[in-house]
Amino acid sequence: MYTDADVARRTEELVEASRDVLGDQVAFRGAQYDAGLAMVHCPEGHGGLGGNRGQQAIVDDILRANGVTYEDLRINPIGIGMGAPTVLAYGSEDLKAKHLRRIFTGEDIWCQLFSEPTHGSDVAGIPSRAVRDGDEWVVNGQKVWTTLAHVADFGMLLVRTDPDVPKHKGLSYFVVDMHSPGVDVRPLYQMTGEAEFNEVFLTDVRIPDTNRLGAAGDGWRVATTTLMNERVALSGPPAPRGSGPIAELLELYGERAATLDEGARAVWRDRIAGLWIDAEVVRLTNVRAAQVAMGGVPGPEGSVAKLATAELGKRMNEAVLDLSGADGLLHEPGYAPTRASTWARTRSGRFLRSRAWTIEGGTSEIMRNILGERVLGLPGDVRPDKDIPWSQIPK
Repeated sequence: MYTDADVARRTEELVEASRDVLGDQVAFRGAQYDAGLAMVHCPEGHGGLGGNRGQQAIVDDILRANGVTYEDLRINPIGIGMGAPTVLAYGSEDLKAKHLRRIFTGEDIWCQLFSEPTHGSDVAGIPSRAVRDGDEWVVNGQKVWTTLAHVADFGMLLVRTDPDVPKHKGLSYFVVDMHSPGVDVRPLYQMTGEAEFNEVFLTDVRIPDTNRLGAAGDGWRVATTTLMNERVALSGPPAPRGSGPIAELLELYGERAATLDEGARAVWRDRIAGLWIDAEVVRLTNVRAAQVAMGGVPGPEGSVAKLATAELGKRMNEAVLDLSGADGLLHEPGYAPTRASTWARTRSGRFLRSRAWTIEGGTSEIMRNILGERVLGLPGDVRPDKDIPWSQIPK
């Protein structure tokens, strides 16, 4: 078992041995993976040292102190935040060897193919089908709201493989090569002007059975692992107190306070104080969720953190836009099929984008259901189709 001191020493040695590639994220992150410092809690040989998740913070702090660019959520957000944990938990040794390193380095970008036009929150009811044909599965269907599908190399695909059992029991989970024949990705333009989401059409797409994660028919359990990790990733890493959107709001108030009358200043001080308190509560919630996740597969705490982060982000951006006045409506024109467009650097763009936070990765309504049922122990929603074979559910 590696101690914290061992991890710190190995990280310092990695930085010293990799001085010539510190500015090359792919090369450096490859060396980091090989040294077992990519995901310290993972087994040796798979980017880790068999340690605990808390030791990853030691690595991250040392890398940042040495000026290493370290932005997981920009390099490969879905791959690192959701794909890697799922492959690690359910993938064969061949799949782990093929994908984990390239996920971490960002050489292979990943996307998540769950939601469909007729089934968003009720993912278990999806109609897209995969039919076994020898050592392959033939997939037909349509996915929607697939983030980064237009740049993805691989996707996490959930499809129905047995329509004659209840909906949760007839799903299977695959890794699909997004460059396969029959995969058609089409952009969905948002009100922000960006096109980071897509619809994906799957027509007679052939996937080797070796690309299956978990047993056939056990896709819902595998998907739950992905979703739990997604909600922890979307809530973001614990941030320093007073940082992020609340810092922007405080800075903006400092600039605008002199232009407000005494009554308006009093109202804004009260509003900002309330948002600061809420931001600190959310920050501590994210810290707690991250600590729980260190023990293994994330639990409902990640859903609670995701709900709180999304709803607060929406209110925070509303306040920024209100305080900005007409200046808050300014933006740069044009469409950009990327998550890092000029819109992300404008107040109006961040305001519009914040609306999606309460939808993507599970709606706020679904998060409240999880909070009520799994944390508070309240009775669950009525689910009349839970035990009915999917093929017999009225469509």
